[in-house]
Order: sequence, then structure tokens, then C-alpha cells
Amino acid sequence: MTSPANVATGASRDGVVAARHLARWLALAATPTFAIMAVLTAVLGGPADMLCAAGYGSVLSGMVPMYLLMSAIHSAAWLRLLAERRGAIRRETEGASH
Repeated sequence: MTSPANVATGASRDGVVAARHLARWLALAATPTFAIMAVLTAVLGGPADMLCAAGYGSVLSGMVPMYLLMSAIHSAAWLRLLAERRGAIRRETEGASH
């Protein structure tokens, strides 16, 4: 018979695993979301972009560079995913060659 403490621990562990899985997908979603926002802002423009660029007049001011910077900052999740996949492929090929 399973005790209530063991059931609660298992459910808690499942919740932690689910939260980590969701956090990983959210981290992967950030980079393309910001990239899409940069493209849409560059193509469609908008009042917020005009407000940000009005005071400075620089090419580096405004919403488009900010979205591109945010996309670059959040790209770590994609780099980590690529590194994991390359490591898995490398292990498979090394295992097959031996």
C-alpha cells in the first residue's frame, strides 16, 4: 500500500518536471517571438517606435533594435538545445563506430 506522503512526493516531483518542461519551451519561444516583433515593427511601424526614436534620431534607438537585442539575449536556450543535440549525435556516431 502506498502512503499519502509517497503519493504527495510523486505528485510534487511530477509538478516540478512539468514546470521545468514548460520553462524550457517558454525560453525557446522568446527568441523567435522577439525576432517576429522586430520584423513587424520594422515593416508596419507604430506609435511606440516613433516615441522611442523621436528624442535621439539614431539608427540604434527605437523598438526594432530593442527587439533584436532581446532576441539575441534570449538565444541562449537555442544554443543550449543545439549543443545538446550535437552532443547526442556525436555520442551516437561514436557508439556506432566502435
